[in-house]
Amino acid sequence: MHRDVDRLRIFGRRSLLLGAGQLGLFGLLAGRLYYLQVVTADQYALLADENRINHRLLAPSRGRIFDRHGAPLARNTPTYRVLVIPEQAKDLRATLDDLGRLVPLTEERTLEVLAEADRRRSFMPIAVREDLSWAELSRVAINGPDLPGVALDAGLLRDYPAGEVLAHVVGYVGPVSEHELTGDPLLELPEFRVGKSGIEKVYDQGLRGRPGLSRFEINAIGREIKELHRQDGAPGEDLHLTLDLDLQRFVHRRLGAEESASAVVLDSETGEVLALASVPAFDPAAFANGLTRTAWQTLIENPRTPLVNKAIAGQYPPGSTFKMMVALAALEAGVAGPDHEVLCPGFMRLGNHTFHCWKRWGHGKLRLVEAISQSCDVYFYDLARRVGIDAIAAMARRFGLGASLGIDLAGERPGLVPDRAWKMAAQGVPWQKGESLVVGIGQGYLQATPLQLAVMTARIANGGRAVRPWLAHASGSPVPADDDVGVPDWALDLVRRGMYEVVNGERGTAREQRLPDPAVAMAGKTGTSQVRRIGRAERLSGVRKNEDKPWEERDHALFVAFAPFAQPRYAVAVVVEHGGSGSQAAAPIARDIMTKTLELDPSRSRPVLSVENRRRPGPAAGG
Repeated sequence: MHRDVDRLRIFGRRSLLLGAGQLGLFGLLAGRLYYLQVVTADQYALLADENRINHRLLAPSRGRIFDRHGAPLARNTPTYRVLVIPEQAKDLRATLDDLGRLVPLTEERTLEVLAEADRRRSFMPIAVREDLSWAELSRVAINGPDLPGVALDAGLLRDYPAGEVLAHVVGYVGPVSEHELTGDPLLELPEFRVGKSGIEKVYDQGLRGRPGLSRFEINAIGREIKELHRQDGAPGEDLHLTLDLDLQRFVHRRLGAEESASAVVLDSETGEVLALASVPAFDPAAFANGLTRTAWQTLIENPRTPLVNKAIAGQYPPGSTFKMMVALAALEAGVAGPDHEVLCPGFMRLGNHTFHCWKRWGHGKLRLVEAISQSCDVYFYDLARRVGIDAIAAMARRFGLGASLGIDLAGERPGLVPDRAWKMAAQGVPWQKGESLVVGIGQGYLQATPLQLAVMTARIANGGRAVRPWLAHASGSPVPADDDVGVPDWALDLVRRGMYEVVNGERGTAREQRLPDPAVAMAGKTGTSQVRRIGRAERLSGVRKNEDKPWEERDHALFVAFAPFAQPRYAVAVVVEHGGSGSQAAAPIARDIMTKTLELDPSRSRPVLSVENRRRPGPAAGG
């Protein structure tokens, strides 16, 4: 009996404890439900809504590029592309194979997409093919349900109406490479392009614009249902260049007959680049969607280097076009004057070495203007020996040689103007007197770009104002300098007179290149620079003619000029790689370019934004 009572009591206590536990658990559950459904209801409603609504950045349209008259140089054209989103594709490789049966897709491109999918976040779309035709677009759209993760998209494709004519100046855009990713999600958009070379690269930030935003509703499996809101981005800033497209086309076409050449046309008063061409060139539109490895290899293995902008990156011995610098250095130093006379027997001896003139039997007695006109080497050997390398180098640098000029293009090379300090630092040996003679005719260690030669000529033509070359009307563009190079007017007049006689004198080295209009005269200077030094034995046995040498061993041909002589406005520099004689290869091209420049006279029609209205820097410290 007592045992039954004890059991009942124990059962009652356990039932009570169990009921209390159950009541506590239900209380906790009720409290949690109250917290979730009442206290934090708004927060979870927002999270649920965000799961239902997705956001996507919209690539802005890239700013356009125009010439000085408003002709388009780079613009955007509508295009269609096919994308793949890796996380939505069950088997990315299989999806790409299926897609390849509908639109042409190489194995190389398939592998590139797979590699890109491994590098990027899985929800970021990857562009598989750009610029689809209507037939290709239709095939992909019809088979869309059987292509998981594949989407079609409309966008803008960069277009270059001038093609090869402006490839080196305007440059091109291309897909963002891995090393260019900065964490900015805009850079990961499949349609986004960044500047890779030329103006497109230098002014890339301004041309990019600001991205837009799209908000759209998705279902449980992530498929887009409808767009809820769209805010378009701000397009990039348009850019106007100083170039004249008509003149640029003419220059490119005139150089096109040569295997490798370059030319620059400057406004000698403002420094505006009116034309800048390098041949051979390339098609910039081919880079917009990314080149294949085969196409890239073809370009970089071409011995004529079509990817190099030779007008700013080609470095050549300036040859006799450098003689004006030697003359000005000698005149300024007082070691020679207008009446300084030198007898040229065809050579000059210095110690045990003989330095030859290009004219085997010599020029006889010459004064400065005649020496420039006939390009007598012996005369400039004499000047270089008298004035010395340091004075020559200092003068050359004042006229824009030996350092980058700061043009708003990537890839400019500085050239080289040697002096005593440079040789000791570079080679650890002293400068030799004979090396001064070699520099005196523009050979030896000297290196200059066509752009530098054009600037040198412009500064001679404009009376010694240190103009600098520039291309784009945008804040931060180089501003033409008003500084003076500090050379006396009488010395510049003498050199200009010599350049006039080169073209218009009876014995000038370019006397056959007079301008067709007798009322307008051009002044210039020929130059021929050796690629390979000629030894004494070869000279005695007879130097081979350029046409008998392999192309890569032939001399470079150069010519610089300005016009009109009475009121100089335009400066031209032409370099024909391995072209032979400057008077025969480069001078006719320069004459034709100058004739076309004067015909178009681009300085008369001011560009969209004139030099006078551009922002200038404040005065330097100290006044």
